[in-house]
Amino acid sequence: MNVKSIFTFMSTVLDRLYRIAEPQAGYFTTAQASEVGVSRQELYYLRRSGELLKVTYGIQRLARFPASRLEDVVVACLWAGPRAVASHETGLVVFGIGDAMPPTIHVTVPEAFRGRKPGVTVHRAEVAPDERSSRDSVPVTVPLRTIADVARTDPAEARIALQDALERGIVRRRELARAAERYPDLAAIVSESI
Repeated sequence: MNVKSIFTFMSTVLDRLYRIAEPQAGYFTTAQASEVGVSRQELYYLRRSGELLKVTYGIQRLARFPASRLEDVVVACLWAGPRAVASHETGLVVFGIGDAMPPTIHVTVPEAFRGRKPGVTVHRAEVAPDERSSRDSVPVTVPLRTIADVARTDPAEARIALQDALERGIVRRRELARAAERYPDLAAIVSESI
């Protein structure tokens, strides 16, 4: 291979990886790379050349992207699959509301998921399309779903988070009545905030 063909190869492969990594803060899985036609051998070559950084088994980051402040959350969501979202107390951290400092990363995945990973608390439940959002390249449950999930186990933290969300304009008061109907665990907290 001459220099021009090596450059063309790297440019083409990096373009394909960029398309999948850009909306994920520069991170991607080996499986995602394979889906766009990038082999493990090509990934190895790109790591050796300094274009990629190995984050953990099966997850890389394009070197041109800085490490995300939420790297552990992005990595947990990628590990858990394309339908995984950050949720519960981790969702509060992503949105910057409440006082939660969760000892593990919380993700919600479809019922069929059976993976386990140290440091990750897996919740199995369906997340409707209108309950999914993205913040800082992290897939996350929308704020009211996040607060409702927290309300089931820590109503005091949910109250703080709801108040923060209202004060910062992340949630609007007009959304609360409908949210209380949709999420029964949120109803008592919402009635205090209206």
